[in-house]
Order: sequence, then C-alpha cells, then structure tokens
Amino acid sequence: MPPMANPELPVPDGLVLRPFRGVRFTVDDLAKVTSPPYDLVEEADVRDLLDSHPNNVVRLILPGADRHRYAEARETLQAWLSSGVLAPDETPAVYVYEQTGPGILQRGLIGDVGLAGPEQHVILPHEDVMPGPVADRLALMRTTEANLEPIFLLYEGDGGAATLLVDQIAASQRPLVEAETRDGVRHRLWAVTDPQELASLNADLRTRQALIADGHHRYATYLALQHEHHTLRREHRDAAGTTASEGPVNPGPWDFGLALLVDSTSYPPDLKAIHRVIAELPLEQALTKAKGAWQVHEHAGLAEGLAALKDATGPAYLLSAGGPAHLLTDPDPVQVEHAMPAHRSARWRSLNTSVLSEFLLPKVWGMNDDERSVRIVHHDPETAVRLAQESGGTAVLLNPLTVDDVLAVAAQRERVPRKSTSFGPKPRTGLVLRTFAFD
Repeated sequence: MPPMANPELPVPDGLVLRPFRGVRFTVDDLAKVTSPPYDLVEEADVRDLLDSHPNNVVRLILPGADRHRYAEARETLQAWLSSGVLAPDETPAVYVYEQTGPGILQRGLIGDVGLAGPEQHVILPHEDVMPGPVADRLALMRTTEANLEPIFLLYEGDGGAATLLVDQIAASQRPLVEAETRDGVRHRLWAVTDPQELASLNADLRTRQALIADGHHRYATYLALQHEHHTLRREHRDAAGTTASEGPVNPGPWDFGLALLVDSTSYPPDLKAIHRVIAELPLEQALTKAKGAWQVHEHAGLAEGLAALKDATGPAYLLSAGGPAHLLTDPDPVQVEHAMPAHRSARWRSLNTSVLSEFLLPKVWGMNDDERSVRIVHHDPETAVRLAQESGGTAVLLNPLTVDDVLAVAAQRERVPRKSTSFGPKPRTGLVLRTFAFD
C-alpha cells in the first residue's frame, strides 16, 4: 500500500464526482457484453460469458486463460476502440444508473470520484485488503490505462439535491442504453451533462462522506496508481533540477477513479454473506477441534442447518461437506476474549468474521486466514458445500453482517477482516468504462 499522506498529491475539496467521457459498447445486445464484477466471475462463468458474445468485457477484466495477461487486455481494448466496438461519448458526463428487478430498485451516479486517503475521512474503507489482488488490479490498470469497472460507494444523502436529480432524470428522460441481464435485472443509463445540474449535485455531495461498499482492492489500486504517477513526476522534476511549483498540483486522470455513488438513505443496500471453503481441513477434523471451544449442533441437511444459522445469536458458523450440517454456537468466552485483539473496539470483536479470523481459524483450527488456505465463495452456500465435497475440505457458512455494524466499525476508523461484506446490488461491469486517454 502506498503512503497516504503526501503533500504533493491533489487533495479533493470533499466528496467530488467529476464528469468524464464514458467509453461504451456499440453492440446491439448490451447485456451480452457485460459481466459481474471480476471477483465474482468463476472459471466456468468466463466460458459462458464468452459464449454469449466474443466481445464480452470479461476479456478485459480477466484477460487470457491465466487471467493475468495484462498486455492482451491492452491490445484487446485498443482493437475494440479502433474497430468501433467501443466508442467514447463526445461530451463528459456523470451518468445516472438504475437497476430494477424482482425486489430490486437502486439508483445512483457513475463518475470520476476524487481520490482521498483514509486520513481525510472522505472515502471510508471498512475492510482490509490483501496484497495479491491489489498487485493484480494495479498491473491491469497500469497496462490498460483504464478503469474497466466502477467501485461501489454509499453515502447518507437524505434524499438531497443529488438524489432528487437522479430520480427526476430516471422518471422523465429516455435512457442512453437499456439492457436486461440473465438474472432478470434491468440496467438503464442516462448522461448528465448540463453544467448547472453537475454543479448542483456536487454542491450536495461535497460535505458528505462515502463508505466503500464494494471494491476495496480496486480503490487501494487507484491510490497505488496515483502514488506511482506522482512519484514518477517528482523523479522527473528532480532529474531536471527543477523545484516543485507553489500552489496546488494539477490533477491528472490517475487522481480520480471510476465509481458508482448511491444514496443509502433513499436506496438501502442489500448485504449478503461471504462464505469460506477450507480445502485442507476435513470436516471430521474441524468438528473434533471445535468441540473444545464451541457448542456443536448437528442438523440433517443443509436447509435445516441454514435455518438454524439464521436464527442463531452471537458468532455462529455452519460447517458442511455434504450430508449432515453442523452448527457452531456459544464459544467459550474466556478463550475468545484471550484470542481477540485488545486494541479493537467491542463492536469489532463481536463480528462473526472477526471471531472467525482471530479465533476459530488460527486458534481452534491452526489455519491462516489467507488466500492460499481459505477460498472465498460469495452468497451461495450450495456452491461452497459442493467445493468442500470436491476438495475433501470444509465449507464454513456465515450470516451476513448488518449495515449498522459495518457503519459503526468504519466510523471508528477500523476495518473489518477481509471479505466480510458483500453489498448489493453491485454495478454491472461493461455498461460504461473509463480510459485515461479520453479523460
């Protein structure tokens, strides 16, 4: 992670959402070239997405068979721009984005968010990041010189001027694009280009704080890329024997990042669980070790176990590898207290993901909470159990955190353990891209 306090970096005057020249697909069926965010795409999903359309955006966000062919992503992006598969909008805009579907209505604004380090208390992270995903996304952004998918930010807008403008445009204007994806969600996009409307929404946003709901690794990548560019600028200046000019630094495209900003007051998010699969921990071994610190309740199948997990209070986890499911509840408070970091707040220490990462995994099971040992499965307990069966390991199923818990931890300038939250509905990748060349 780059140092966050750098006097030579441009400092945004509060929460800023700048218009940009969006780069959009020109194909007839837009749904077929879009994808979920990169970290929700499994190997089988890549094949399905490419079967749906050869120009699917997954070729950019997860390039090549090994997903790390960054030069291939750059070449593909340039080829699509040259051929007209992708084209930039003529006028810089902030885009109104709407998602609707069964039980879903979310509206927000997509634009260039001014980058602010955590010490500025403008954009608040709530989750730790791992170096591997940051290095991966940094290599992709550096090579393509593009933000290929927006991060997801929430702010408490209280239905203010920005939200009123969003709702007015969605209700009265014809969208630029409209697409319905296979999950039954309809996506619509409008461009806001009027200077007075842009000034009004930014006046409303400027004094507010935003919470990173989804995209911690990409936001950390934005900051790392910004740091790289300003370090290079300083080295060139020093080599030339010149001194920094007085006054503010002129911002470049790397001083902003592509983001969707949603008023959580008007459009409350849906917070889902993220499950774990531990391939090197057989279920019987997991249960034997857990019985020294937890109450273990057996349930006939996954459905019964999930119902019991939903009703459980305090930290609780459902273990399964197919067949009977086993619910862990009521951990030994003395052992938990001894394991949890004393410098953390009581709210942080009570989170199920905190107890998992600090007590259950390392102390009870002797496992590290890292990318090699613990596989992440978003939302889907059946998939987690299937992967545990295939690997001879254990699926660890969790209840989702509450929005109040996340906001309370972030407000105390703490971060929950990695992969603790999955806010939704997430923005669809491929509706609008941002390249430095056109920004």
